[in-house]
Amino acid sequence: MEDIFVGRLMSSDVVTVTADTPVEDAAEKLMAENIGSVVVVDADGLLRGILTSTDFVQIVAEKQPKDNTAVREYMTTDVITVTAQDSIRDAADRLITYDIHHLPVVDQEDHLIGMLSTTDLTAYISEVQQPTPA
Repeated sequence: MEDIFVGRLMSSDVVTVTADTPVEDAAEKLMAENIGSVVVVDADGLLRGILTSTDFVQIVAEKQPKDNTAVREYMTTDVITVTAQDSIRDAADRLITYDIHHLPVVDQEDHLIGMLSTTDLTAYISEVQQPTPA
C-alpha cells in the first residue's frame, strides 16, 4: 500500500480563536460546530495554542471562569503538530505517544493549514481493505 500523507486526510476548515477570545465564546463555537477543539492563532494565522473539550472539563471542575476570561488562561501552548507531508503513521504515533486527539497541521512557518483528528484517522482506516505491512 502506498504511503498516505496527512494532507490527504486533514480537515482544512479549522475553527479558530485568538488568545483574547473569552472562553465562553470558544465553548459556544465547540457546541455550535460539534467539534472537540478550537485552535488559537494570532492575527497572521500563526499557531499559538489549542483549547480542547478536555480543557473545558478542567475549567468547569475548577469553577474559575468568570466573564471575559481569555482563552490564553487555559489553552495548551506546547502544541504537538504535523505537516501535510508527514505520513499518517507518524501522525498516529504522535496521537498515541502524547495521548491527544487533535493534531493541528502547520506549514514550514507554523501557519495553521488544517487539522487531523482521531476521527479522521478512524474514518480512513475503516475504508482500508488490507492492513499495512509491518
